[in-house]
Amino acid sequence: MQIKFASYNIHKAVGLDRRRDHERILRILLEVDADVVALQEVDRRFGRRMAVLPLDAIHAATGYVPVPLFMKPDSLGWHGNALLVRKGIELIEAAPVPLPVLEPRGAIRADLAVDGRAIRVIGMHLDLSGLRRRHQARSVLAHCAACDRHVPTVLMGDFNEWSQRGGCLREFSAESWQVLAPGRSFPSLRPVAQLDRIIASSDWEVIGAHVHHSPLSAAGSDHLPVFASLALPKI
Repeated sequence: MQIKFASYNIHKAVGLDRRRDHERILRILLEVDADVVALQEVDRRFGRRMAVLPLDAIHAATGYVPVPLFMKPDSLGWHGNALLVRKGIELIEAAPVPLPVLEPRGAIRADLAVDGRAIRVIGMHLDLSGLRRRHQARSVLAHCAACDRHVPTVLMGDFNEWSQRGGCLREFSAESWQVLAPGRSFPSLRPVAQLDRIIASSDWEVIGAHVHHSPLSAAGSDHLPVFASLALPKI
């Protein structure tokens, strides 16, 4: 069973032209065509923290179903993090993942069923501080360990980690995790840093991991989407 996972920091839907354009973001998601998507910066930062991607537009334009974790009435997720799943993927459970924070950062978890197989996905947006990122990575791992059962797991998001292998990525260096490097995703016009990452548990076979670079995605946000195709062996 092969599943395509993607992560995208949409920068509150504000592109390089400084226009907020949710329709452009939705078209980029259609280009990526993933089964499960982790989004960052999907809510406005101030006031009512309104989502920049309208729910009705997501349903109508993409067919994705947002994981219902709306912690504020007008938001789409938790501290700007949201998960979208393709129709037909069953939601078992969803919850926020507590992180030690000084600034608005967060992570969310969804346990899903795909063709009868249970998987776990955590989307996150980690801190600008290196020390804080390491603490947050440990919190994510502790949350996974405290879950009722082990299932194939994918962690993804904007890690804000400029080091290619060090920093908070060292926290996932155990044999049970595969730290993927899809490629340079920031800044979108001329990418130099691999800030956006996908990390898979050892249950998965990695088919490939890449950055989605198109004329539309180069202008839609300050980050490019990243994605990975992963497969589970037959039981």
